[in-house]
Amino acid sequence: MNIGQIYELAVKLGIEADPRGKNGVERWLKLEKKKYDKLSKEDKEFFDKEKLTNPYSDSRLHWGDAKKEVKNVLAGIDIEVGEIALVKALNKEIDLIITHHPVGKALAELSDVMHMQADMMASYGVPINVAEGVSRERIAKVARGLSPINHNREIDAAKLANLPIMNIHTPADNQVFQFLQNLVDNPPSGEKIETVGEIVDLLKTVPEYHEAAINGSGPVIFAGDANSRAGRIVAFDITGGTSGAKEIYPELVRAGVGTIIGMHMNEESREEAAKNHLNIVIAGHMSSDSLGMNIFLDHLSKEGIEIVPISGLIRIKR
Repeated sequence: MNIGQIYELAVKLGIEADPRGKNGVERWLKLEKKKYDKLSKEDKEFFDKEKLTNPYSDSRLHWGDAKKEVKNVLAGIDIEVGEIALVKALNKEIDLIITHHPVGKALAELSDVMHMQADMMASYGVPINVAEGVSRERIAKVARGLSPINHNREIDAAKLANLPIMNIHTPADNQVFQFLQNLVDNPPSGEKIETVGEIVDLLKTVPEYHEAAINGSGPVIFAGDANSRAGRIVAFDITGGTSGAKEIYPELVRAGVGTIIGMHMNEESREEAAKNHLNIVIAGHMSSDSLGMNIFLDHLSKEGIEIVPISGLIRIKR
């Protein structure tokens, strides 16, 4: 496979696992096309045309020849300047860097993918106007917080090291969403999950979470307890850029959600969830990111591409 084919595969797999469904993704792409068509000739220069075909602004091929054939990939959760320097110092043969968390333009525009959270909430029964309303200020706040960051450090280092670089964020997180929702909806035992503790036990059977648990960072209950009845379980805080607004949680409860499985959660959001009697199971951040990346990277392994894991990636082959 070449670099371009790897990037296109990531986007394709992300769309296939998108919680909005194919129609939801197509609707988003049509909205972007309308935005572009309405722009003046001068403003079109600044529009990221990648958004017309790739619905994930937080995932991009940043630098490198798309036609270059790939035999070796350096893959990690946060591949930064230090990891790039280490690979060069070790003289390790690498054709492409794939980092999970956004860098460059993908980091600058991370907040854009957060709009998909409203569609997810609507699919759980929250009115779309309410879902968009509670999300709006949080999205704006994230965008403001990203503004002063030095977005291009890693890309500049990769260019200096002559190493092509891309990042795959929401497409990989979508894989985690699909995997976890299928897992809790169809547990291997065939028996319906009754309690929050059973969710944690089930997660620990997943190799990435099992390994994380051994290392002290496995799945934990943030709100509720092991004996709490789970009710309706949704893998909500898994994809969609980053954590949403704390105001989301009472709306989800009103829509009938009993338990959320997430990657991570701040204390303010945890308190809001607990106040509204919403159970929270945090699967783990690096372990969840590893799960999504592994599902994607397995496609490359099947093509004979060597995967060199680094930067927190718990590499598990399936």
